[in-house]
Amino acid sequence: MFALLGRIAVNHPWKVIALWLLATIAVVGLAPKLTPTTDQSAFLPSHYESVQAMELQQQAFPDDSTPAALIVLERNDGAPLAATDTATLAAVASDLSSLNIKGITGIQVTPPSENRLIQVIAVQMTKVTDPSDKLQSDAVKTLRDELKKRVDGTDLKAGITGTAAQTLDQTESAEKGMAIIGVATVALILVLLLIIFRSPVIALLPIITIGAVSSTVGGLIAMVAKAFDLKVDSSVSSLLTVVLFGVGTDYILFLMFRYRERLRAGEDPKTAMISAVTRVGEAIASAAGAVIIAFMALTLSTLGMFRALGPALAIAVAVTALAGLTLVPAIVSKLGTKVFWPSKAWQREPKGLLFAALGRGLGKRPALFAVASGAVLVALSIAGLGFHPTFDMSSGSTSDTAESSIYGKELLKGMPAGATQPSLVYLRSDAPVDAAQLSAFRAALSGTPGVGQVGEPRLSTGGEVAEFQVTLTNQPESDAALNTVRGPLRDTAHRAAPPGTVAYVGGLTSVFVDFKAAMEHDYKVVFPVAAILIAVVLALLLRSVVAPWYLMASVGLGFAATLGAAVLVFQKAQGNSGLIFSLPVIMYMFVVALGTDYNILMVARLREESKQGNDPRTAAALSLRHTGPTIAAAGVILAGTFASMMLAGSTVMSQMGFAISVGIAISAFVMAMFFTPALTALLGRRAWWPSRAGRKDHDRPDYAEWYDESTWQTPQHTYTR
Repeated sequence: MFALLGRIAVNHPWKVIALWLLATIAVVGLAPKLTPTTDQSAFLPSHYESVQAMELQQQAFPDDSTPAALIVLERNDGAPLAATDTATLAAVASDLSSLNIKGITGIQVTPPSENRLIQVIAVQMTKVTDPSDKLQSDAVKTLRDELKKRVDGTDLKAGITGTAAQTLDQTESAEKGMAIIGVATVALILVLLLIIFRSPVIALLPIITIGAVSSTVGGLIAMVAKAFDLKVDSSVSSLLTVVLFGVGTDYILFLMFRYRERLRAGEDPKTAMISAVTRVGEAIASAAGAVIIAFMALTLSTLGMFRALGPALAIAVAVTALAGLTLVPAIVSKLGTKVFWPSKAWQREPKGLLFAALGRGLGKRPALFAVASGAVLVALSIAGLGFHPTFDMSSGSTSDTAESSIYGKELLKGMPAGATQPSLVYLRSDAPVDAAQLSAFRAALSGTPGVGQVGEPRLSTGGEVAEFQVTLTNQPESDAALNTVRGPLRDTAHRAAPPGTVAYVGGLTSVFVDFKAAMEHDYKVVFPVAAILIAVVLALLLRSVVAPWYLMASVGLGFAATLGAAVLVFQKAQGNSGLIFSLPVIMYMFVVALGTDYNILMVARLREESKQGNDPRTAAALSLRHTGPTIAAAGVILAGTFASMMLAGSTVMSQMGFAISVGIAISAFVMAMFFTPALTALLGRRAWWPSRAGRKDHDRPDYAEWYDESTWQTPQHTYTR
């Protein structure tokens, strides 16, 4: 099949290029606009209590007056607010209210904090019902400009925090991060490919081809999201850029290294490209298949953010792999050897001293290489036992220098830590609730450990629903707050609900509690399903029932080692309370799927060398000699592209970028390059059972005959030391 694909691309290049162009125009023209959402509750199924509370709120209080923004004011010198300061503050609030800023429905001054260090102006805004609606964000921008004008020259300083301000800062941080990631990714690919091939043509090849298909990918994702009503998280765009360019460059490298190898073997350019597609096409397709399966396993998640992320990234990988096997060969077939211009290095076999030496060493002592590489993985895996999840998505999605982050912390000087995101407790009844019952219920909530304040009940129009704002003593996303909501607060609310009523605990902290429960479900379902399906892909590729077992075991060990590295850096070295809760799932998908790419490339070459009759140690040595440079180059580029996410300026992106890049580096430079070939050499021909690959050919020399101190020689290869 891949030979046919190669012949079509090489013999009819203009038709292939035109077909891609037409498909891109059609998809872009028909695709709807892709609008990501930052509403965390949108990702949870309806059976969770936090979602039920939100739905009740929307029904009972359609014109919700919960402040969307909080203007925090304090003195420049940090002293308590004087009477003149509160008068100035009242005048500022009056001025802002008189502006009638679009989207703002009310501005209310609250009393100073008990210690008089801060005072808050609550800002009600028109409720957002469409993720693409920028009304609140635009209102916050205007409010910030006007606020600055009115406090300049006074003894006060002020800033805006709250949900609307946090959403604006998250969006701006994401856009800035996207720009940085895009530039860093393209620059890294250009520089590394120039170093590897010494050709600007090859360096530009991934940028042009992947850039051309990226619009097709975006259009297809938007179509799928609309068709299946998928909620796309705002982080998808950043991941999409990295996946497209990182994975796409990997597949192009797989192809171009083999193309260059066939040219050096004496084939003409067109024949060499057909041979390259034929020989490496199965590895690329299998690698892409493993990645797609891993990503699609996310559709089994209970969280909408992962159910949307999986198909989105799977589409990106599928289109990229198809382009790598059709569009790239078509373009290269027109360029011929000019693709390597101005370098002439493609014409001669490199000495390859490093990988030749490594190959000889691994062939002679596979047990030593297996133990050494395995020890590195085990040591890092032990550190992974200290993993602790954190749910601080609000501050983690923005820079510490963002105004909402700064004044969210300033607010804590005089208000309970949960003031920015109070929990909301609802009582629902078929008839109006008695005032005495409401008072008793409020008293029960007030006595709950971890609760700082409980506001007066707010009743719906008919009186059947009562809302209580509960301010926690801890920050809404902290472990202590989650423990309060999950245990004492929910228990108290359910138990103290008057007869004939039902209590629901909502708010952001309640959403995070349900997120945690959903994640625990996903760990038990998504991980095993993805692992089993990838093992099936490996079994089909290798025609073996033995190799997939130790390959998947090594990949699992690589995942644990990656988690351990992240724990050491972020929890131990930097002193963070934990890692972003979604990191293990994201990391598992990328490390297991993309890490399997390199294993697939290596074992495919091992199998190819074994089929040619080489004994297991010879096959391992030759595979490292020939495939090592490809894996090293691809690993550096892919790890580097994901590392660019660390430049985005947010904790979430930094942790994801670090973990995925380290995981890919471990997969490439520890697992695929040493651990996998060493284990395969030790297992010998048993690794390919029941396939006949690797059966001893009596006309072939064994390893002792094959290895010589002065000449490295096989029936296919001769290298002088």
